[in-house]
Amino acid sequence: MASAGPETTMSTAASTVARSGIMRSSTAHLLVALVLLIFISPFLPQSRAGMFANSILTSLVLVAGTLAIGYRRSVLVWAIVLAVPAVVSIWLYRMLPGLMPSEVLLGAALLFIALLFVNLLRFITTAPRINADILCAAAANYVVLALFWAFAYELLDKINPDSFSFTVGPVAAQSLKGFAGIYFSLSTQCTVGYGDIVPVTNVARMLAVVQATTGMFYVTMLIARLVALYSAHHQPGAQ
Repeated sequence: MASAGPETTMSTAASTVARSGIMRSSTAHLLVALVLLIFISPFLPQSRAGMFANSILTSLVLVAGTLAIGYRRSVLVWAIVLAVPAVVSIWLYRMLPGLMPSEVLLGAALLFIALLFVNLLRFITTAPRINADILCAAAANYVVLALFWAFAYELLDKINPDSFSFTVGPVAAQSLKGFAGIYFSLSTQCTVGYGDIVPVTNVARMLAVVQATTGMFYVTMLIARLVALYSAHHQPGAQ
């Protein structure tokens, strides 16, 4: 059996990169969707219209995330399988709150975001060189990690409303749903504690400690990986 020549191998590799690049370029779209969610959510009113807008932003993140990790068919299938229930749960919960428990919505979102984080991390750690897609994926994945914990905190708050203590603000707003969860998650991940939201149960404290540790390890690993890629690419004789 004749083996494929160098030209055939290079052509196949190039076409594979081209096909995967279509999806991987969506890491920039995912980063934009995450930024919109973070910067628009605080200004949304606590009304039906505000919740509707928040659902649009969250759905946009899920769709952009599906495209960002859909460079392999098997991963794309799993992303769709997990993203569709999450999106459906979001809209059923908004339209028919009594029909769809919020715990189902949060559980579906957690599964999808875990898949998204793992595959973006794989994309970053296996990349041969630094480019715009890698930088967008690295920044987006840090926010994805925070979003995962935000949903985890909200789920815990639903299961046990006494898991967190709010030291400021009106009693009616003392809930980790919506932007409050994102705010507490990012503050914890950045190891910046303002003291306005405090985990008081052992489970809540354990989650906060794990998130802070994971966030530090992610940044450390990311910097080491990017420096290694940059050094390898700029060594004398590197192509």
